[in-house]
Amino acid sequence: MKITDIQLGMLRVPLKTPFKTALRIVDTVEDVVVLIRTDTGHTGHGEAAATAVITGDTLGSIITAIDSFIKPRLIGQDVANLNQLTALVQSALERNTSAKAAVEIALYDLWAQLYGAPLYRLLGGGDPVITTDITISVDYIDKMVADARAALERGFESLKIKVGKDLGLDIERVKAIHAAVEGRALLRLDANQGWTAKQAVYAMHKLEEAGVVLELLEQPVKAADIEGLKYVTDRVNTPVMADESVFAPQQVFDLIQRRAADIINIKLMKTGGISNAIRIADIAALYGVDCMIGCMIESSISVAAAVHVAVAKADVITRIDLDGPSLGQFNPVVGGVLFNESEISIPDAPGLGIQEIRGLQMLSP
Repeated sequence: MKITDIQLGMLRVPLKTPFKTALRIVDTVEDVVVLIRTDTGHTGHGEAAATAVITGDTLGSIITAIDSFIKPRLIGQDVANLNQLTALVQSALERNTSAKAAVEIALYDLWAQLYGAPLYRLLGGGDPVITTDITISVDYIDKMVADARAALERGFESLKIKVGKDLGLDIERVKAIHAAVEGRALLRLDANQGWTAKQAVYAMHKLEEAGVVLELLEQPVKAADIEGLKYVTDRVNTPVMADESVFAPQQVFDLIQRRAADIINIKLMKTGGISNAIRIADIAALYGVDCMIGCMIESSISVAAAVHVAVAKADVITRIDLDGPSLGQFNPVVGGVLFNESEISIPDAPGLGIQEIRGLQMLSP
């Protein structure tokens, strides 16, 4: 199975409600889709989310990175040589992690199709059914409480609460949601780099003193502030999770050795794809550190790949934050991973199992 062409398309899916964090507001999934064609007629599917405020990738940079730097390296290559292919992708240019992720996802899809098995089985196997949380966007208190209650009615048992806009109001937001759910859901708090280290410690002490039980606090400080992250980790009872502070395997070593966080959040758009996501999970497992797997504002193409990784690495990826497809007004993908509110399941189909992407607008012939 040899690669004959790489085509790009645009996928747009309106969200049910705007996605609001301390960093941005998004109302539509607007991602680049990668289709890798082969001489056997098989197609590998991948997807890249443009998240300029986190990864630095824009739609334009993703398209250029793939068309001008990655694609020329892969044409004519044999899909069976997966390690060589991922090395070619990772060394094609610096950073551009979302573009690399999209191509890697499509390569892994093809590799699993080559051997006629669902991807997760080739990555190590596991139980093909997992459960995700859902995001409660930062908003007025009444709106956030209403969203939390609606999520419970939809069957979600873990809520990821976005804060980081206003310290005093953030504390009240969390208290109100905690009171409203009445112990019926696990609460995860994501400050999206919105606090200083001292603000984070103050907020967490206030919440802990009020009896608010949180499963974790995610990325309270700026991504580069590893000392600040450690400061918070050392001073609060709630486990602290690093997200934007960790992109690459090398950063995981540094973070763990400095004891700067208790949990690592893996996202394919940060790691540059599946190969580094697996490396990060393996490093964390060696040190006995748990991971979460999350996503950007993505559809069920790239999120499907994260699901396969989560299942295969379930011993270390103990928390799932893959609600991207649940936030969209519709699922554009025919076939592939099944997203049924909080429950996610993988069918017994080769690769990612994707048959068709509805509404895809091709960018290249």
